[in-house]
Amino acid sequence: MTTISAHGQAGSPQPAATSFGEDGKRGRRRRIATQVLTSTVLIVAAAAFLFLAIGPRVLGYQTSTMLTGSMSPLINPGDVVVSVPVPVGSVAEGDIITYHIPVEDQRVETHRIIEVTTNADGTTAVRTKGDANNGADPWTATLQGDTVYRHAFTIPHLGTVIRALREPLVRNVLMYGAPALLVAGMLVSIWRKPSDGSAEAASAGSADITAPVHTNSTATIHTDTEPAYHG
Repeated sequence: MTTISAHGQAGSPQPAATSFGEDGKRGRRRRIATQVLTSTVLIVAAAAFLFLAIGPRVLGYQTSTMLTGSMSPLINPGDVVVSVPVPVGSVAEGDIITYHIPVEDQRVETHRIIEVTTNADGTTAVRTKGDANNGADPWTATLQGDTVYRHAFTIPHLGTVIRALREPLVRNVLMYGAPALLVAGMLVSIWRKPSDGSAEAASAGSADITAPVHTNSTATIHTDTEPAYHG
């Protein structure tokens, strides 16, 4: 009698590698990055508009861009000077004020007060000087009205950014490009969602198909044969 036993165990193949899941994750990361960038640009633009256009009307402060280096290093070209109104009678030597000069084109100037005097009619007059200038300004300015704008703080480089934003090309890009980018990001997000779901389903199906299969088989063959004699 012959007995043959076979014990076999099938191999355990790993699931086939698929790129569907990774592609979906990369797509979601790209969409999130695009949305964050677009939202940041829009928020910054809105904040700048509120600060420069709405804030002065509502809160009463004044903003002006420094064009020269006469007040360096405290205030440099391209910095934005934020000034608040104070009573004329409260100004003193050492204050930095923003006012209209009494000569030439009566442009707006931001300089430091070096002398305060009272005119015969009771009005206040000042002499000013730029910190970086060698001499005082060649005029004495009588402050008009009840208030004058005194320096509160400085925002470095904001004026440079504002001038750049006013360039026609940059302005058009911001006006039309940013909203277009936001809409494109939303459309891509909508279009990619079904694809992502299909990819995940395909990935799950692939995992089911290629899941490890373990088989234990035992085969036993019994044969009863009588020996054959040839004579």
